[in-house]
Amino acid sequence: MDKHLFRALAQFWNSVYSCFTFGKVDLMPTMEEYTALLRCPMIQADKAYSRAVNVLTFVKKLMNITGMSEQWVTARIKKKEESKCIPWKSFLDLILAHPDTKKKVDIFALSIYGLIIFLKALGHIDEVVSDLFDRLDRRVTPVPVILAEAFRSLNTCRRMGEGRFIGCAQLLLAWLSSIL
Repeated sequence: MDKHLFRALAQFWNSVYSCFTFGKVDLMPTMEEYTALLRCPMIQADKAYSRAVNVLTFVKKLMNITGMSEQWVTARIKKKEESKCIPWKSFLDLILAHPDTKKKVDIFALSIYGLIIFLKALGHIDEVVSDLFDRLDRRVTPVPVILAEAFRSLNTCRRMGEGRFIGCAQLLLAWLSSIL
C-alpha cells in the first residue's frame, strides 16, 4: 500500500458529506459497488451485521472456527492494547497442518478479515473480527460494516491530518479505480 497515495486520497475526503469531492464531483462507495467488488451476494439484504450482545467468548469462537482445544486456543491468545488477539503465525501453522479442509478454509478466511479488511494489531487477528466471522455463518452480509469502517477511518484520518487508515484500503482503491 502506497501511504503517500492514500494520504493524497484522504485529502479529497469530505467529512461533512461522507464522500470524496473532486472539483464539482462527489463520489462515495455504495453497498452495491462494494458487494460487486467483493463478489459477495447480498445474503439477506435486510440483515446487516451488528455486534451481538450475547456472544460466545473469544476462546469459544476460536474453538468453533479452528476445531482446536480450549488449551490450544488459550495458550495462543495475546493482549494487544485494549483487545485480545491471536497471532497470524499460529493460524498459518494451523492452516498448513489441519486435517479438516473446511476448517483450513475458515481459518484462512478469518485471517484475511483480520489482516487485511479489519487490521487493528499488525500481524494479529483481533477478537472483534472473530465475532464478525462467526456471524457470517448465519448468512449476514459484512458489506455495510466494511463500508462503515472505511467511512469512519477516512473521517479520522482527515480530522487528524494523518494517521493510519484502518479498513480495507485495497478495496477502497479498487473501488476508486473502477469508478475512474
